[in-house]
Amino acid sequence: MRISVFGIGYVGVVSCGCLAELGHEIVGVDVSPAKIAMLASGRSPIVEDAIDSLIAGAVQQGRLTATDDVAAAVHGTDVSFISVGTPSAADGSVALGYVDGVIRQIGAAVRAKTGRPHTVVMRSTVPPGTAEDRIIPLLEDASGRRLGEGVFYYSNPEFLREGSSVRDFRSPPFTLIGAPVGDDATILREIYAAIDAPVHVAPIRVAESVKHISNVFHAVKLTFANEAGAILAAHGVDAREALRLLCEDRVLNISPAYLRPGFAFGGSCLPKDVRSFLSLADQKNLSAPMLKNLLPANHAIIDRTFQAVARHGRQPVALFGLAFKQGTDDLRESPFVLLAEKLLGKGYDLRIYDRFVQVATLMGSNRAYIDQEIPHLERLMVVSPEAALSGTKVAIIGHIAPEDRPALLAALKNHVVIDLAGIADVRAHPGIAYEGLCW
Repeated sequence: MRISVFGIGYVGVVSCGCLAELGHEIVGVDVSPAKIAMLASGRSPIVEDAIDSLIAGAVQQGRLTATDDVAAAVHGTDVSFISVGTPSAADGSVALGYVDGVIRQIGAAVRAKTGRPHTVVMRSTVPPGTAEDRIIPLLEDASGRRLGEGVFYYSNPEFLREGSSVRDFRSPPFTLIGAPVGDDATILREIYAAIDAPVHVAPIRVAESVKHISNVFHAVKLTFANEAGAILAAHGVDAREALRLLCEDRVLNISPAYLRPGFAFGGSCLPKDVRSFLSLADQKNLSAPMLKNLLPANHAIIDRTFQAVARHGRQPVALFGLAFKQGTDDLRESPFVLLAEKLLGKGYDLRIYDRFVQVATLMGSNRAYIDQEIPHLERLMVVSPEAALSGTKVAIIGHIAPEDRPALLAALKNHVVIDLAGIADVRAHPGIAYEGLCW
């Protein structure tokens, strides 16, 4: 494949070298004469493990050239990778000036390109929605072509770490491609055919977002390790050993567990243990700003759900799920109990259905907790989904047992449904106004 790479920075140079290594013919494009001269002479403009030999070899084999001529680069290639900088703007948002500029230049060159389609691939990190709301309209305007009619666009975010980027390119966890609906991204699959990794084709907005949330998650992990490490060390614990053992759990700790967006956490363990751990920080006068915002952030999800209900006025509400999770009757610090309290406190007529919660059989600390929070709970509980929905206008789906879902769906008629669990059958149900919490 003939590929032009726009932007000869860290991502661009590594892409030039590694794509050439895969057998493609590469043209590096940049506005810097110094970078162009270095790349054209077989020298890397960046310092990176293994990159020097890759660039030198690619130039020697005639697989890599460099230019500042955008039109020549576009006319001489089939695909253009964009790897220009996307720095922070003054307000913290992403500055897209470089992206806009290169898209306009590529579009103008595509307009003058006859007989062959051209594909544009975004490697730079851009916020979700950038392609559909900004880049694709700009590309269509500059090229005079409609997407899919002589010009194609894909998102292909990179996950390269400086210092190991060549290894990361050669052995990625997966290749992620954002494509329009119905487009299987065949041309990018061909480009990466020699890479031994799964290929995931997703909607463009999803692909754009994954790079963002990946880096944010990495920052969260680092901050967690540092804050937790400081607290542990202050209490005589070798935090490196504690975190090493934490990572040995591949079922819950280092796994997809708990990484599904939805409603707030609760129960008898997580809130209590967060408070307990934060008390260790307070005992040693340690600052732990991220950890100390866990519980407020969790409560903010409950508040956001209440606001979703309030937008529809003070309508009668059915709440499905009261225990902190499905399959138990444990109400202690359940976020659904807190949501019910908030609704009741604001004067909402509320009915609650949870097949596992029988007020008469609650005992011990579980009974004491609910007697304190919602003393008249038995008057709110109903015996079936039909009874919960009868006479109500808004349904909140916290959780519901699979055996109750047919009755729930049969009884949903013209309801506003606020789904906190992401139940596909509910989302697809006709005749309701569906609202997902994070989807």
